[in-house]
Amino acid sequence: MIEESSRLDPKLVEEFLKFGKNMAEAPKLVPALDEINLEVTEHEVAYTEDKVRLLHYKPRTSTQIKTPLIIAYALINRYHILDIHPQKSWVRNLLDQGIDVYMVDWGTPTNMDKYLDLDDYVNGYLDNCVDFVRDESEVDNVSLQGYCTGGTIGTVYTSLHPEKIKNFVATAPVIDGWRDTTVVSNLAKHIDVDKMVDSIGNMPPEFMYYCFSILKPFEQGIEKYTNFFRNIENESFVDNFLRVEKWLGDTPPIPGELFKQWIRDIYQDNLLIQDKMYVGGKHISLKNITMPIFTQVAIGDHLVSPECSMPLHYAVGSEDKTLRVYPTGHVGMIASSLSQKKVLPELGQWLKEHSELR
Repeated sequence: MIEESSRLDPKLVEEFLKFGKNMAEAPKLVPALDEINLEVTEHEVAYTEDKVRLLHYKPRTSTQIKTPLIIAYALINRYHILDIHPQKSWVRNLLDQGIDVYMVDWGTPTNMDKYLDLDDYVNGYLDNCVDFVRDESEVDNVSLQGYCTGGTIGTVYTSLHPEKIKNFVATAPVIDGWRDTTVVSNLAKHIDVDKMVDSIGNMPPEFMYYCFSILKPFEQGIEKYTNFFRNIENESFVDNFLRVEKWLGDTPPIPGELFKQWIRDIYQDNLLIQDKMYVGGKHISLKNITMPIFTQVAIGDHLVSPECSMPLHYAVGSEDKTLRVYPTGHVGMIASSLSQKKVLPELGQWLKEHSELR
């Protein structure tokens, strides 16, 4: 006689069989990543320099504020995460609030770019993009937003060129490397970056994939794909999953010299927050950031610890500063329902209050 406790739960058997069926039928139900249309917001390429492009998005409202916003995206992956889906688009939401939006696309560095450094990106590419927008918009200064590593580049730029920036928005910026408790930070603090770059040159996408895979090995591996196959008949779930996977799979190399400076100055020696950092021979002081600043931090951020980002709020010289902490993660802060309902409305209102109106 079979004991009651040893019998298989029929629901468990049913779920197991359904899971197997979903795996078998996945090729028929799911398109390939290169077939996914991200439905990016309409834009034009306003300026180009080497591999870098400056995108200008088409207005979606008749009334716009005069001060344009330039978004400096991160050096990892692509800017598409800020325009990942029409209903979760950071860019589209800001456009709908009457903000004139530009985006810096850093492009795909090649071996000939391995000697590009922070000076090239900050005082070269980004400065030229800012000057282009100032001229085109006929304004003395612009609003600048930096996301993730783009937030660090934006911070350095704003310190060096405060006269060109009316408002600065730092979204999950890497600021205090010693306070960052993420796997990426811990790995960065223990690598011989000089030997690595001398051997490899540009930092390849494969290294970035490795870093992402060890951040949350269970969530990024078994759990993620288990949830995918469980929900394979949910078109909305599958669509969102594939859009993010396409974004994750599109990672450009990072110029070797830039990567070397980044690891050494930000994570290992932690120069930025200590006011000891130099870029292009010029001293970076956070006290030079005296314009209004809005810092956005995610509590569940596994790429940039909140403790790493928040010190910026307290270190700048500005008296008009706002810090917002959100109950979400690194990507959730910019591409989620919370982002659309909470994060972006607060940012849009702040930008309107601190910008020149037409």
